[in-house]
Amino acid sequence: MKFMHITFHFEYADNIEQILDRHEIENFVRYPMREGRDRDGKHYGTQVYPGSTTVVQAQVPDDQVADMLRDLKAFRDKKNSHRHLEALVLPIEQRL
Repeated sequence: MKFMHITFHFEYADNIEQILDRHEIENFVRYPMREGRDRDGKHYGTQVYPGSTTVVQAQVPDDQVADMLRDLKAFRDKKNSHRHLEALVLPIEQRL
């Protein structure tokens, strides 16, 4: 089992959830409307720094990680406005 940490612009939350559903990922947490910074600068949900970031953290079986990353990369590469998506994969050492 791996821990996947995905960040993206908030308006793509439904698209990312569809990818999770396609891979039958049932255990995830979504943190909408977070303040953050990426290659285009700050996103604090204000007039000065518009936009916000959404974070999804999911438990992904080892055998699904490569396919999931492939689909996330395909989404990111599809449009220039998706370029902010990032995904990190971390080991889960213990699970309760």
